[in-house]
Amino acid sequence: MSTPTTTEYDLIVIGGGSGGLAGAFRAAEHGARVALLEPNLLGGTCVNVGCVPKKAMWLAAEVAGKLAMAPTLGFDVRPGALDWPEFIVHRERYIANIHASYRKRLDAAGIVVMPSHAHFIDSCTVGCGNGTQLRAPRILIATGGHPVRPPIPGAELGAVSDDFFQWRAAPPRVAIVGAGYIAVEMAGLLQALGSRVELFVRGSRLLKGFDHELAEQLAEDYRQAGIHLHCDYDVAAVEKDDAGIRVRSRKGEISEPFDALLFATGRAPNSERLQLDRVGIATDVGGHVAVDERHATNVEGIYAVGDITPNPPLTPVAIAAARRLMDRLFGGASALLYPRNIPTVVFSHPPIGQVGLTEVEAREVHGDAAVQVYRAGFRPMLHALADSPQRSLFKLVCVGEDRRVIGIHLLGEAVDEILQGFAVALKRGITLDDLRDTVAIHPTSAEEVVLMR
Repeated sequence: MSTPTTTEYDLIVIGGGSGGLAGAFRAAEHGARVALLEPNLLGGTCVNVGCVPKKAMWLAAEVAGKLAMAPTLGFDVRPGALDWPEFIVHRERYIANIHASYRKRLDAAGIVVMPSHAHFIDSCTVGCGNGTQLRAPRILIATGGHPVRPPIPGAELGAVSDDFFQWRAAPPRVAIVGAGYIAVEMAGLLQALGSRVELFVRGSRLLKGFDHELAEQLAEDYRQAGIHLHCDYDVAAVEKDDAGIRVRSRKGEISEPFDALLFATGRAPNSERLQLDRVGIATDVGGHVAVDERHATNVEGIYAVGDITPNPPLTPVAIAAARRLMDRLFGGASALLYPRNIPTVVFSHPPIGQVGLTEVEAREVHGDAAVQVYRAGFRPMLHALADSPQRSLFKLVCVGEDRRVIGIHLLGEAVDEILQGFAVALKRGITLDDLRDTVAIHPTSAEEVVLMR
């Protein structure tokens, strides 16, 4: 990998995760001299303890689910438990190939990589752990975030998502505290891989921010799969006795014992080491770096993308923001990343995805009279053949006389793959008539999107 030959650069990138790497590569494509500081593994959360290893485990869980259905469909198969250590060998080999690809690309691009933490000296100078100081007129902060435990007694008895990727077997009994992406994803895959999972949800539903009807259907699918949901359960303490780990609610309720507890109750930005106050970079109450629509901070020449900011904590958002930013700074472009109509998927079992406004949001923005909603509830073909109770629910939210589609909400098999194309269509202003005028591909789940009446 490249070694420093100068301390003067056109761009310094602090953080080698998805956003930082994307920014560094794009700036180098425009001819900028770039230094990248990353003290840990390249790829950040997504590659090492997030999207990539999570999706690998999700795929293993998908295979386990298909194997469980196979005997019902006539296959002479005896489903067995996943050999986690063997599967992890393949998972880590895949991730190692990503690291090798990054190193090769960084060398080819001439990007100087320093394995060091960074802190601000002034608005154009960054200090490294070894005492080296780097200078550049433009600095990109992309240090990401980390999972946190709630401030309650006994919280140290619970794991967080980073810890999950060190597990080498599915615990027999698992408690998961949370209701967002990570909680829902971990619950589904652990149940499919053999754990008995119980979800403890502080509010009344899963996945706040997703369409309420789809969230309710997913909760029912999870109940049918054997996951026990405890809603309106505000965990106040964690205790351990000879039988295992227990959670206690603020109402005094005490749970059954578990072999493992996983907190999925939020993340915090990695801003502590940066010494942002030294240069007066503004942050919010949670420590996120405040940025405008150009991803600029309040200090001239300093920018931020990804989970260090209050923007949607999604890897593709960080990548898109960083690339557009570098195109503006070094390529003369003007395109911004707008936060509207960003598609997103939760890798639950089955997955749930959405783009655009939910029904509730649409009615708040456009009024009840202007909004029309269309639904399709069904059992996907494989589950119908196997007489599985899992159901899908697709939903379109339209507005106006032309019934322009402003929200697409999908729960079911393969919606993680289905949604991408429809997200493009929504951004292009597709109407319900456009969908209905499209010939369906049959038999598929995707055809339900163009057949809704």
